[in-house]
Amino acid sequence: MTIRSIARHVWPLSLLFACGVAFAAAAAKPHESAKAESRSAGPNIVLRGDHSTTRIYEALAVAFEKAGEGRVTVQPFSTISGLDAVYAGTADIAASARAAMPDRVEEQGTNFYPVAWDALVPIVAPTNPVSNITLKQLHDVYLGRITNWKDLGGNDAPINLDGVAAPLDGVEYSTRLLLFHYGDQNVSVSRMYVNTEKLEEDIALNANGLGMSTLAGVARNSKVKMLGVEGVRASTATIADGSYPLYSAIYLATRNGGPHSAEAEKFVAFADSDAGKAILRQQGLVPNADAPDLTTTKQAARIAFVDAHLKPPVLMMDGRPVSAPNATLDMLTRESPKSPETQKVRVEAARLKAEKQQQAEAPKDGGG
Repeated sequence: MTIRSIARHVWPLSLLFACGVAFAAAAAKPHESAKAESRSAGPNIVLRGDHSTTRIYEALAVAFEKAGEGRVTVQPFSTISGLDAVYAGTADIAASARAAMPDRVEEQGTNFYPVAWDALVPIVAPTNPVSNITLKQLHDVYLGRITNWKDLGGNDAPINLDGVAAPLDGVEYSTRLLLFHYGDQNVSVSRMYVNTEKLEEDIALNANGLGMSTLAGVARNSKVKMLGVEGVRASTATIADGSYPLYSAIYLATRNGGPHSAEAEKFVAFADSDAGKAILRQQGLVPNADAPDLTTTKQAARIAFVDAHLKPPVLMMDGRPVSAPNATLDMLTRESPKSPETQKVRVEAARLKAEKQQQAEAPKDGGG
């Protein structure tokens, strides 16, 4: 019997076998499909934002879908791109590494929900001998007043300061806001990158590089080294007790009236649930509920601490220094607008303003 004739006899049997297999697979598919649909019920919502925060929210999105709450597509890029996409209606949620800018049109009407606390961390290559930087040194590096690593206790080599191209982006903006009370401060950055992920990639390869990222973003990244600030290393413990001075809130931002606004709010609520908070802790963050005083009593003290290392304090309140009352008020208004601490600083700032105005309007003695 030739191979061709054998094939003619075997082919009908093969066809019947293949049909049987296909039928069995088809019979199994409805059950599997039903399980998949039950796990991802609801419309797909889009979450877009900062690389340093979307890496965290990816884990939340997976748990959210597994719980059958809905589907989330995470698009990592930058804070600005996320906020603008929410404003334009092409995303449902923005992952932001900074607070709202009320004067920015694209953010008016956007709801910012503080989710957790992270830390802004200076990062260098692992081979860099420097292990700590002071607030004053970091301030002066950003202004171009310190340009050589030897002035920070390192090698005699130029400091290659990296930054994110969009100055209103999350990590970049929050760092400048703490150091200068102005998130859009002009700084002496020699290398610009589209987001923190690309910045981190350069730092890993750049023996003289310096840039800012977040604790949650680089804690497990052995290719970069985090510097301590004022002798304190960033950790969930030093964030929670406020001893690390550059802690910073991360947010989820949504708008009312969007096509999936109800589902977006559901995801925000999930982030604040016990299951959500457990995931945040696993990602190296401090959930808001774990450190409520960071938005109240410790916030003004932190701002005063930072300012005291950059310039002399000018105001005492409740027996402790509160430097630059207007800047302090601005920061507190962004972080916790209704807290008693904010109200105290608002009253004190108004009093100082009134005193200055009275002094300006007082008649001058002509002397003769």
